[in-house]
Amino acid sequence: MRSPLMRRLGLTAVLAFVLAVFGLAPSASAADPAPVTLTFATDSATTTPGGTVNLSMTITNNKTYDIWFVHQTIDPTWLTTQRPDLKYGFTGCSLATAAGTTPCSGTGPANLGGNYGATIPPGQSRTVTLSLKIATDSGCNGNIGFYSYYYAEFSDSSNTSGGPVYTPVTRVLCA
Repeated sequence: MRSPLMRRLGLTAVLAFVLAVFGLAPSASAADPAPVTLTFATDSATTTPGGTVNLSMTITNNKTYDIWFVHQTIDPTWLTTQRPDLKYGFTGCSLATAAGTTPCSGTGPANLGGNYGATIPPGQSRTVTLSLKIATDSGCNGNIGFYSYYYAEFSDSSNTSGGPVYTPVTRVLCA
């Protein structure tokens, strides 16, 4: 014969199992932030042909270990590629540091990871700003936007990847 305590424990175990199977049990990782956060901002939502917009990318280390390595790509969105009359290019890159800004050290828009500088300690961020120059003969009334994927390695030998992360779009207006 089972005691009342054993019946309660058995009922609790069955209920916990049912909740876990149907995904209703709380997850411990649901409250954990992503190991890395990548955010984008622009200094202007619009520009005209011949104008420049600064696109800032900030990577934040949310883990308790240093980021040792970052690989990041940036590509135009599908809608941007559908407007061949929109002409633009990245003309500059800078890394924000405590002593001011320094030129980027990465290889450009194809591989932005090196631009974030050396180790990123836990809880800290690095911001890289790309200058997006709109050609003087660019078409108008179209949006230019980008998306990015990233991969980061930490000093505890773990890694993470994410994306796509989308930039704000820049509208090219006719004057």
